[in-house]
Amino acid sequence: MKTEEVVRPIPPDIDPGPDHVLGPGHDIATVTDRISGVIYQPLAKTPKPWFFAFAAAFALLQLLLIAAAWLFYKGVGVWGIVIPIAWGFAIVNFVWWIGIGHAGTLISAILLLLKQDWRTSINRFSEAMTLFAVACAGMFPILHLGRPWLAYWLLPYPNSMWLWPQPRSPLLWDVFAVSTYATVSLLFWLTGLVPDFATMRDTSKHQWQRVLFGMLSLGWRGSAKHWSRYQMAYLILAGLSTPLVVSVHTVVSFDFAISILPGWHTTIFPPYFVAGAIYSGFAMVITLAIPTRKWFHMEGLITMRHLEAAAKVMLGTGLIVAYGYAMEAFISWYSGNPYESFMYWNRMTGPYWWSYVMLISCNIAIPQLLWIRKVRLNLTALFIISIIVNVGMWLERFVIVITSLHRDFLPSSWGMYYPTIWDWATFIGTIGLFTTLMWLFVRFVPMLAMFEVREDLHHMQHTGAYEVKPLPAHGD
Repeated sequence: MKTEEVVRPIPPDIDPGPDHVLGPGHDIATVTDRISGVIYQPLAKTPKPWFFAFAAAFALLQLLLIAAAWLFYKGVGVWGIVIPIAWGFAIVNFVWWIGIGHAGTLISAILLLLKQDWRTSINRFSEAMTLFAVACAGMFPILHLGRPWLAYWLLPYPNSMWLWPQPRSPLLWDVFAVSTYATVSLLFWLTGLVPDFATMRDTSKHQWQRVLFGMLSLGWRGSAKHWSRYQMAYLILAGLSTPLVVSVHTVVSFDFAISILPGWHTTIFPPYFVAGAIYSGFAMVITLAIPTRKWFHMEGLITMRHLEAAAKVMLGTGLIVAYGYAMEAFISWYSGNPYESFMYWNRMTGPYWWSYVMLISCNIAIPQLLWIRKVRLNLTALFIISIIVNVGMWLERFVIVITSLHRDFLPSSWGMYYPTIWDWATFIGTIGLFTTLMWLFVRFVPMLAMFEVREDLHHMQHTGAYEVKPLPAHGD
């Protein structure tokens, strides 16, 4: 029996590498086997790096549980927040996690509407990342309330006390924006999984797997009517998700922009925050995709073409973020407002100058290396730059929140913010929660959209984007 090898034509100016060949078993007929094999393989054959990564993530998750339990017992005084810095790590981390969650919706919805085929190998991965990041973000405003068991007061539920949320409060806006975003993202993710769950149901070897995937596939049979309704539902959800990408982080930016505090009261924040969210989101996609494709041998399906496209989007949104920084500096000078001018000068030369220098280095200076194609095609360099961008985007939120609060209008109310061990434990713990959920996802759920990858390869073969060459039979 002969197999086939799917080969991508390599332009003469490109150095041939392992990612230019999909390789044996990666043709259209065996994409399903390649992806579902990760789920069906016994734990004994799971790559060892996955076990080490999951153990480390699970240990950090226990740190989150300990930090949350101590916070509930002692109150928010265990954090470093003081007057006038009433917003500390909790809001910094909230904005950071919401930003990371944006890449999933962008890749899945906007690029689907724009018919960008390179999204197919990373869209499922990034959609899951969205859900897990929003889960991490959603807990911070609740923890920051001081009485988290009363968080339901933020919802306008019927009650006999006539106690209603304050509609002019940005906290209430966040509740509705984030919950709506999480709901639509979950529906979008589950809808995209239905055909793949049906494939898993039909290829499962154990009864419990067939029952489980059969329930998740919602009776999918692959009929023309099913595909027609699926395409309609998927496009509708993509259309709903697209404005959410812009609206959610715009609402988050309103937490700052509607105040009168120097450094926050600026109209550039909504587009600036949206661009920063996409920037950090794509950085996290690259950070997680590179080790995953290596551990589970997905180099033929998550190719350098996909990673390079993600790197280009990261570079483009990084330039928008750089423009936002430049406009902040220009407006603080051009406005003639002494408080705005002092705020920006304090960012650069005050007690937190180091965070501003690291911010500019991580978000503007170092990512400019992505202009060089050899850097974009170097996995080690791309992985390091993506981590640096993630650190830089966290520092951006730190600078925005802390440097504007610690020195406001009256010198008599100035203060310093020193995060405690419980601040760091809560933040690092949410990283553990996020990575624990991600490693479970890539091991037990189809990490790639099987039907979309097959469709993409089929289209490329018929249009000449791939050549199909026979390989010798086994034993030849």
